[in-house]
Amino acid sequence: METRDVVYVELRGARIGFESLGDGRWCTGRVAFSPKGSEYVPCPTQSPAEVGAQCEVCESKDPFRFVHTLHRGGFVSRDLEAHVMQPHWLYIATFANGVHKVGTAANTRKWGRLAEQGAICAQYVAWATDGKVIRVLEDKVTEVLQVRQSVRSSAKAAALALPVDTARLDAATAALAGRVRDILGPGDDSFHTVDEAWRVAGFRDLASGNRVAYPSRLDSGTHGFTVDACIGQTAVVDIDGESYVVDLHELTGRRVRFGDYDSTLPAVQSALF
Repeated sequence: METRDVVYVELRGARIGFESLGDGRWCTGRVAFSPKGSEYVPCPTQSPAEVGAQCEVCESKDPFRFVHTLHRGGFVSRDLEAHVMQPHWLYIATFANGVHKVGTAANTRKWGRLAEQGAICAQYVAWATDGKVIRVLEDKVTEVLQVRQSVRSSAKAAALALPVDTARLDAATAALAGRVRDILGPGDDSFHTVDEAWRVAGFRDLASGNRVAYPSRLDSGTHGFTVDACIGQTAVVDIDGESYVVDLHELTGRRVRFGDYDSTLPAVQSALF
């Protein structure tokens, strides 16, 4: 049955089976502002994706395409400005491969933002009532310390298939966050520095266990597994007692048919070192 309704499914602990229909990527729609805040709007024409995960029409109407440039004097709608002109946090996040990124989170998304990013650990380093100020600080951290502002989903997933040295990542995050606070200084009337740590649920458990990368592409064939945990868009799943890491980002814009399907996998060797 075709539908444009949005359905939220609890993945953790669930058995997921599907067949990929293998017909390319399709527009995932956009976000729009409403009196209740932001809301999801499905693609009205269900068009193929042309710009990332969107068709050209949905991409052109998506107000958040300007969110990363408005502090540099770019176009900003009244609704987007209201969204940005609210308290924001600046954070340093670290992923399983040891790569750091600097990012921002609205006060209402303080904890959810890091969880959806797929970070292993993080530290908040600054806070401001004005989101434009936080984005200026974000650019300063990138310029001075060469800390990137994005990390590819595939890199995050691949690293989770290896043993994760959580103690080392935690220490490296704290050290970098300290350097960021040093270059920002104590703050002024527009912002102030903060010192607050965050760790993903099950943080210590990531240091143990044999996990391997899921060896099949999700854009073809049939797949079935039980989801043990989700870290951002990456899932740690169980198939016949073996633990696999699946990059669910590969399914963005894909059409699938849900059902009682199984994965047919080749023999793989766990990563030991």
